[in-house]
Amino acid sequence: MAGAAWRPDILGPGFEQLTLPLGSDNEGEVVATLVRYKPGPDFGLHDRPARRTDVLYVHGWSDYFFQTELARYWHRMGADFYAVDLRKYGRSLRDGQTPGFVDNLTTYDQDLEAALSVIGHGQADHPSRSLILMGHSTGGLTLSLWADRHPGRAAAVVLNSPWLEFQARGFGREVFTPLIGIGARVDPLRVLPNVDLGYYTRSVLKSKGGDWDYNLEWRPERGFPVRPAWLNAVLAGHARVAMGLSIDAAVFTMVSARSTIAPVWSEAMRSSDIVLNVDDIAMRAIKLSPTVTIARLEGALHDILLSRADVRRDAYARLTRFVRGLAL
Repeated sequence: MAGAAWRPDILGPGFEQLTLPLGSDNEGEVVATLVRYKPGPDFGLHDRPARRTDVLYVHGWSDYFFQTELARYWHRMGADFYAVDLRKYGRSLRDGQTPGFVDNLTTYDQDLEAALSVIGHGQADHPSRSLILMGHSTGGLTLSLWADRHPGRAAAVVLNSPWLEFQARGFGREVFTPLIGIGARVDPLRVLPNVDLGYYTRSVLKSKGGDWDYNLEWRPERGFPVRPAWLNAVLAGHARVAMGLSIDAAVFTMVSARSTIAPVWSEAMRSSDIVLNVDDIAMRAIKLSPTVTIARLEGALHDILLSRADVRRDAYARLTRFVRGLAL
């Protein structure tokens, strides 16, 4: 990463970003973007524990990192916080690129290794600090598969509504996968019908009654177009999880207490997961590692940490108990 320099990030004071070159593909230059939270000195906070932990956060599908509250939480916990916008997402999306597209989730190994090398947890490093990986939705699936393939790298994996199973469940996945596989071979970039009605954005975006503002070009109201080759890669990840992983780190999984998946809007969608079947996700989560903690949160959205304030407080309190129990 010679010559690369941190520069101020769009999130404001304390946030910086670093472009991670990843070469090129048939759509041009490919990069990931590492974001770090590095506020000024903590005057008066002399009881802060020594910083012995690094956290790397990975966003979900049709998303990017904007959760400043999460970064400040980890800072208060005594960790150094980083987040990565993967290739063709958010800060890393370049003109002419297909948003969010890969045809194999292992492609992100390059993005993750580039980020970890900067943080000091690369393959050639011998870090004295612990690493916590944290992922939301598709990012949770990607990190789970990565941690399984790379034992010894992470001390813990924290999953926020990880997309571990297809919404039509295992049987539906097995029926659907061959059809998507054919589409991935014949026309990998064809746009599939959009089943996102914009209800999740309605439950999150401040102008629609939620709590958050963000860039709608990087996180569109009805999501990025879904392509067969990308969906085929995700289904392959789900199949791998269904077989069982052996992550050699403690896993903490947060999901909502209930799902509300329906074609018509209801106010219940402001206090439940309207993207995934949370019962299926909880069942799949126990197959990730010998040591798994599952927290089900009443009133939570799909992204637990974008839920209303009282739910977020509950989530952070549970996460704190988990992290302190690790004795890092």
